[in-house]
Amino acid sequence: MELLTKFKDFRQRNSSSKSKSGRKVFAHYMVGITCHQSLGQWHHDIMMAKDAGIDGFALNVGPSDHWTNTQLRQAYLAADQAQDFVLFISFDMAAGQWPVFQVVDLINEYKSFTAQMTVDGLPLVSTFEGPGWGENWSTVRNQTGGIFLIPDWSSLGPYGVGQKLNTIDGAFSWDAWPKAGHSKVSVTEDLIYKSQLNGKKYMMGVSPYFYTNLPQWSKNWYCPSHSLWYDRWQQVLEIMPDFVQIITWNDYGESSYICDTVADQLVRGADKYVTGYSHSAFRAVLPFFIAAYKAGSSRFDFQGGDVAIAWYRTTPAKAGADGGTCWGQGGTDSAANGAKDVVSIMAATKGTTSVTVAIGGRKTTFETKSEIGVSYFEMPFDCQTLGPVTITLNGKTTEGPPITNECHEGQVNFNAVVIQACA
Repeated sequence: MELLTKFKDFRQRNSSSKSKSGRKVFAHYMVGITCHQSLGQWHHDIMMAKDAGIDGFALNVGPSDHWTNTQLRQAYLAADQAQDFVLFISFDMAAGQWPVFQVVDLINEYKSFTAQMTVDGLPLVSTFEGPGWGENWSTVRNQTGGIFLIPDWSSLGPYGVGQKLNTIDGAFSWDAWPKAGHSKVSVTEDLIYKSQLNGKKYMMGVSPYFYTNLPQWSKNWYCPSHSLWYDRWQQVLEIMPDFVQIITWNDYGESSYICDTVADQLVRGADKYVTGYSHSAFRAVLPFFIAAYKAGSSRFDFQGGDVAIAWYRTTPAKAGADGGTCWGQGGTDSAANGAKDVVSIMAATKGTTSVTVAIGGRKTTFETKSEIGVSYFEMPFDCQTLGPVTITLNGKTTEGPPITNECHEGQVNFNAVVIQACA
């Protein structure tokens, strides 16, 4: 509760930066796993997002889930009641066939809610993929009174999207992770998108992590994520896009979630690598990054409390079998060769201070640098460096699960657990 109170105070003190810049940060929310979700859960998620500085949710919906309207209505009601939190629909074109009338009806149903995100007075609409559906958007515009369309058509690449400027009002890039065989994410495509869009809005994808092992959907890969959360936010401050979308709020199956875990929403198979692996602490550094993004610079008067987070896998990458997990989407090399055995540490502090991390009896102290706002460190481990992980900031210590050589069913879990310390 102490940390949440500091988040709220921080957000209020820095709210002016949002109104000046017009920049907003959204989180991608998977409605497809919310079949039995209560209105109370929507209230909880919205308040947690607001406390982290997030402005709204992009609501990913498919064409055939019978609960879509029920959950969308609850989401919009909860957001209206929360105030100062926006929503928009992201049509998942990879989830099935969307009749035009169904898209039109959903937009018309929710466009008048106070919480509906608008750009230039028009309801913001997005997609996950669907460039082949592009010819239908003119009909949607006519039958809804107009929309502001920022789709994710990453399958076309930035140059392909650049050929569709007569159809869209901007573009959202899903390119938020290192590519197969690579350890770091690049800004190359972000820069090309901005160039190709010729002044139209650019929404940049940011993600903390990626690991999926869901054979029922032929998905089994890991993207190196040891520094991804830090790297990608630094790139946001370099690119300064019109909007940022965090991928994701609650996609457990791809280990990209930053929400508080809801056990009954885990898809079959994901429970093996998500249960016990909280990602909630990824949100702890968001107030700084979001305020810096809206202020237009990482050099600004940071008004939040000091906070540090650490994320790590609970076994060395080669402690067990790799389970056929590849290094990156479409990769052929083993994920074990791309996974770095480190505890990753990020600290947002107002001044120079120390952060101490321990693995069992081994301890390392790092010094933050006040002039850069957020500092990043790594503490390596191996099959001999085992035990509970603790992080200490300004005399306050948090302990996380131990690093061991024991793998469930003999298979490495490439997901990470995240812990935090605040002062």
